[in-house]
Amino acid sequence: MTKQPLRLAIAEAQRMLAAAGIESPRVDAEILAAHVVGVERGRLMMKPLVEPEVVEAYRRLVVRRAAREPLQHVLGTAVLGPVTVAVGPGVFTPRPETELLLEWGLKAIADVPNPLVVDLCTGSGALALAFAASRPEARVHAVEADHAALSWAARNVDTHVAAGGTPVTLHHADVRWNDLLVELEAKVDLVVCNPPYVPDHTPVPPEVSEWDPPGAVFGGPDGLEIIPAVIAAAAGLLRYGGGLAIEHDDTHGEAVPELLRRRKVLADVVEHTDLAGRPRFATARRVPVR
Repeated sequence: MTKQPLRLAIAEAQRMLAAAGIESPRVDAEILAAHVVGVERGRLMMKPLVEPEVVEAYRRLVVRRAAREPLQHVLGTAVLGPVTVAVGPGVFTPRPETELLLEWGLKAIADVPNPLVVDLCTGSGALALAFAASRPEARVHAVEADHAALSWAARNVDTHVAAGGTPVTLHHADVRWNDLLVELEAKVDLVVCNPPYVPDHTPVPPEVSEWDPPGAVFGGPDGLEIIPAVIAAAAGLLRYGGGLAIEHDDTHGEAVPELLRRRKVLADVVEHTDLAGRPRFATARRVPVR
């Protein structure tokens, strides 16, 4: 059977995705093509002709993406820093913006031997696994309250360990519990969290509203329903000098740092912006009570 030009299939996919309102139609079209063909996106030109069944398989994925199914769900995986995790219905899809928080956290523990790291609201486990992959000698704990999300995290941890990675200890628990991880109290070098923080009723893209679990996205009327509990938990878990990083909504650039400053055991509060200059996460350090 005659092979077909892949570039024509990609061009048609780009038109379909653009008509569906996808923000980056060319990028998504090429990523999906690379996935189907089995090459890196930058090497697509090395596959000028493909079999008709490959084009058909590609078209089916493009149709799913055009229906606003998240690209990561179509691929079955999401990337965060050095790790690739499985994602799908029932778990929050990691976003590239969280890599900035990851970078900050890795710098915060760069000089700490065998660091103890806790990831609250872990979801798929991506952030916890990124620390485990980046610092194989680290002891990493991850907390998640939702059963479905925890099952995805367990799957991803198992895959990571099977590939020779450092185990991550999962805890089925709620950050609002008073006895959360009491065995780690005042011992943790770094606490990170990407909690549900979008204010209720905020318009979000279909990829979020129709696919991400609402409980992993929305954080109450002002989006700050969970964050005070995260701060309280971190204040108890951190050792003196330990660091805390919390991702938040871009409307929280003043509110979250203020919540951090209210805790007498936290200091050096800093607000961080994303690549677009929007407030994205806040950090602090544990100090003795003043």
